[in-house]
Amino acid sequence: MTPLSFERYCAEILTQTDLLRSHAQGADPQLPVPTCPGWNLSQLLWHVGGAHRWVETIVRTRAQGPVPDDLVNDQGHTDEDPDALDTWLAEGSAALARALRAAGPGTAVWTVVPDEPLLFWARRMTHETVVHRADAALTVGAEYAVEGDVAADALDEWMRFSTMPEAYAPRPGEPALLGPGRTLHFRATDTPPEARGDWLVDLTGEAPAWHRAPGEAAVTLRGPLTDLLLHVYGRPPATGSLDIDGDGGLLDLWRRRAGFWLEE
Repeated sequence: MTPLSFERYCAEILTQTDLLRSHAQGADPQLPVPTCPGWNLSQLLWHVGGAHRWVETIVRTRAQGPVPDDLVNDQGHTDEDPDALDTWLAEGSAALARALRAAGPGTAVWTVVPDEPLLFWARRMTHETVVHRADAALTVGAEYAVEGDVAADALDEWMRFSTMPEAYAPRPGEPALLGPGRTLHFRATDTPPEARGDWLVDLTGEAPAWHRAPGEAAVTLRGPLTDLLLHVYGRPPATGSLDIDGDGGLLDLWRRRAGFWLEE
């Protein structure tokens, strides 16, 4: 389910990058990023710009196999010139949006999730930028907010990843994720009823399942929508507090396993 349009994703990549750049404007590029241990602000911005350029290459060349991601994972760039880095970010996001629009949402390209159309990358790069913008805002002490439909779509994307085999297959030395009575409920407290601000995750079957609905669960997480999104990504709340009712250990285990795709 992708409630945002392809064009909205392309526009949000630009919008979120501009907001990210505004957070970094005038800040010391060597400020440490609390939510990305070992990175400073310069490295964070390079990572985002590198991700944009990596995907732009995939889309522009219609790649049918993996493309080297050196720009994404390069841990150097600890002291880039702020003005040059700002320009680099702006140019990279613009090039990515152009490439996506030129290709169209249904074009076949390689994606990290098999058998997905190009739309996957438009969505992934939108939320990659949304979350790393939170890292930058926290680093410089700026306010952080996300449009409700964008935050909800980012949670939908996370839920989708949480159903992949890598997220729930048994791992040596780790407790099983699936089992009787294992359910999670996420409740956004700041959304109108028509926004369907509930997510129910069912871990009782042979594979995880989720849908947008309220329900009884072994653990319930309640709070503003943006804070729910930040929580699943392991970031502190931006706009308020979160209330956890029930099995917090299950929530932590699910969040860690669902984030398999963020692991180095």
